[in-house]
Amino acid sequence: MALHPLVNIGIRAARRAGNVIIRSLNRLESLEVSAKGRNDFVTDVDRNAEQEIIDTIRRAYPDHGILAEESGASGGGEFTWIIDPLDGTTNFLHGFPQFCVSIAVQHRGRLEHAVIYDPMRQELFTASRGQGAQLDDRRIRVSKCKGLEGALIGTGFPYRANTRWLDAYLGMFKAVALATAGLRRPGSAALDLAWVAAGRTDGFFELGLSPWDTAAGALLITEAGGRVGTLTGADYELGGDILAGTPKTYTALVELLAPHVPDDLRPAR
Repeated sequence: MALHPLVNIGIRAARRAGNVIIRSLNRLESLEVSAKGRNDFVTDVDRNAEQEIIDTIRRAYPDHGILAEESGASGGGEFTWIIDPLDGTTNFLHGFPQFCVSIAVQHRGRLEHAVIYDPMRQELFTASRGQGAQLDDRRIRVSKCKGLEGALIGTGFPYRANTRWLDAYLGMFKAVALATAGLRRPGSAALDLAWVAAGRTDGFFELGLSPWDTAAGALLITEAGGRVGTLTGADYELGGDILAGTPKTYTALVELLAPHVPDDLRPAR
């Protein structure tokens, strides 16, 4: 199946950013690292990878809007590219091989295309609305998991300002740990979501994310037959808290987590 032209540009941009990241791995000690906040780091690799992505997009689509983690929003029009040039910066800084490039395209506010590239494994996840999801040109589907028993669930720990939810999160963690085969916290939300789409995990939940963390992964999961929403099962808006999984695992997680969701993350009545 031929890929959409926007996806092809996204792939080109993601691979170029991946090359920037991989070339930098052997000079981790000399990287310029600055703190955006407590335990929140940005490197010149993030910035250089992001610039590579933006330059690639701008050459092909100069009038499209961009929302990028490091440089923010620019441009306008009907199309917006949502970019995380290096999701998993803390992992990268430690040489922990779990990070990715995440690129999504919105058209008039609706997610239409997704590219997630894992430069360490050279795995490329892609999706277009209504066309399914692929890993290296092979169709992928969420797992056949039918609930929580035997399920492997991905998660992310609250950090930065989100530590205010840590106690509530630990309640969620305990409930899920007791009800499933196990929890995993690899450290890159975008890649975690891609792995749900590929059936490597059966579900995922995290609090306090940003649009560039989740945009591509959310479309991958829905195109792979899974469900994406908030911790309370409400419709998913980009950023914030996210819950995803196979249809039945998703439903079971909403029910399991309900008693633990902080009041400020519950929908107003």
